[in-house]
Amino acid sequence: MTTTKLNTFAGLSLILDRVAEQRDDIDWVAAKAAAADARYLLLDATGDAFLQPAQEALRWLDAGERERLLAQASCSLMGIVDEQAHFMLVLDERDDVHALEAALGARRMGLREAGLLLAADEAGLFAYAKGLAHWQRETRFCAHCGSPLRLVSSGHRAQCTNEVCGRLHFPRTDAAIIVIVEYQGACLLGRQAGWPPGRYSTLAGFVEPGEALEDAVRREVAEEAGVIVGDAHYHSSQPWPMPASLMVGFTASALSPTIRLRDGELEDARWFTPQQIVDGLADGSLMTPPRLSVSYQLLSHWLQQRAGLDLDALVAQ
Repeated sequence: MTTTKLNTFAGLSLILDRVAEQRDDIDWVAAKAAAADARYLLLDATGDAFLQPAQEALRWLDAGERERLLAQASCSLMGIVDEQAHFMLVLDERDDVHALEAALGARRMGLREAGLLLAADEAGLFAYAKGLAHWQRETRFCAHCGSPLRLVSSGHRAQCTNEVCGRLHFPRTDAAIIVIVEYQGACLLGRQAGWPPGRYSTLAGFVEPGEALEDAVRREVAEEAGVIVGDAHYHSSQPWPMPASLMVGFTASALSPTIRLRDGELEDARWFTPQQIVDGLADGSLMTPPRLSVSYQLLSHWLQQRAGLDLDALVAQ
């Protein structure tokens, strides 16, 4: 099954040319960075972005502001949007973020909150920047020889400074599956103990080495809920840089309704019919996954397919 609705943070290829073939051209990148129409997305040391003070929009810096306020900040080329070069600037712990907020007339916000407020293109660019910045922050030493790394390729590679080694390190993305499982007109949802009361979500887990995505679906559902899955079909995916995941969404069918909680990861797991979801949302006993997540979109798609129900409308009631 597929969906025509883009998941939050997805769809950047519709607007962004990542110009990967130009990242090693130092002169070309420098010229783009100095251009009057260059734009800079600013992140603090924790990965929060700077936003406009009274608008749900990113506070982009221009080349002049970058040179005046943040000439020494780490800078990486993100790509080209509407013929404008877009860069990422990352502060470190020593920078005075409050002074920068005042100088820029800006406020800071994390991706989870901003993802629901920003326009789709800006939410996607924020997610891209946050994922890249996290990798840069966490990848400081060569995994082979232990020597310090230096960023190259406009921030998209890290090279070992040991001339004998010289290995390149590449940005890492951890694949995870997330799945809505169905059995005879009901879907399987689970909850973790630390979640808000009433919140249930689709099941998810990381893909292991040597494992196909469909096999990861079957293993994770069996491990977490004891439910045996048969067919599994790709639905959609979502970048999830919190800190470095790619969520790969599936729909699947169970061979039996039997639930046996096994690994202690879930506090509860249940089968929900469309009517039970409607009733639970109406009386407040059920809370959906966050709207920005692919989990919400999987549940939305399933309700539409099985019962012609609009999850957005149900949640808004």
